[in-house]
Amino acid sequence: MKHAILGAGGVGGLVGATLAHEGDQVTLLLRPETPVRHPGYLRLEGPTGNIEAPVRIDTELREPVDVLWITVKAYQLVEALQTVPRNGPEIVAIVPLLNGIDHVALLRSRFDPKRLVPGTIAVESERVAPGHIIQRSPFARLALSAIGERQLEGVAGRLRRAGLSCEFQTDEKRMLWSKLAFLAPFALTTTAAIKSKQEIFADPAWRARLESAVREACAVAVAEGASVDQARILTTIESLPPTMRSSMQKDVSVGRTPELDAIGGPIIRGGRIHGIDVVATRQLVATIGDRLAK
Repeated sequence: MKHAILGAGGVGGLVGATLAHEGDQVTLLLRPETPVRHPGYLRLEGPTGNIEAPVRIDTELREPVDVLWITVKAYQLVEALQTVPRNGPEIVAIVPLLNGIDHVALLRSRFDPKRLVPGTIAVESERVAPGHIIQRSPFARLALSAIGERQLEGVAGRLRRAGLSCEFQTDEKRMLWSKLAFLAPFALTTTAAIKSKQEIFADPAWRARLESAVREACAVAVAEGASVDQARILTTIESLPPTMRSSMQKDVSVGRTPELDAIGGPIIRGGRIHGIDVVATRQLVATIGDRLAK
């Protein structure tokens, strides 16, 4: 199969390296100034070993692909889509693995909605150099909307064979909100506190703020029509590796722009719409915003 990856960072690099190593053709869509710095392969260091596979490099989608994976940061999405011409080559399935909720409506307005297969991924993976990806978490859990099962079952099988968890879910809204109700409290709390997961749970005050943020996110999700499991989300966060840090925390620590609105925004806006007080989430976002303003 032929794949294009829009966003060759930690997530895009992980997916691209895995599929290329499994024998599929993978093309990375990069900014015009980037290809000269890319080695033309993806090297992935993971919990089960290291792999390396060649990939193609381009600055625009020029030929038909079976899957377009969109894995850019949420605030980069509009600009990044310029590499995919509106009347360009055929794309069988478009799989966004962005953080947040709002990107789905944007992409459905940009592409044929029947080709869009929303997904989520839970993993700690980062690009440490062009073409070099390290998966730090012992897991990589991919969930895809069941509307794409027919087109993507073969792809899912290859990902599972390589060690990723990959499942199709019939309730798209629950899938997306379950990820956000897990991610937002963890990312916002670890970033605001400048602490790892272990340090958050060792500090009663910060743990209480984390748990409050989970309750708020779940309340907004339910109001939006998503049947999320609050107890399961708290249990999942507690089971994370002790030293795990969020990508937002890493971005802020090195001066990169974080996805603050994509991750915290839907909960704050949803709270306003539905009359839900999300004070813990608002305070965490404000704390991070103050750090960024300094």
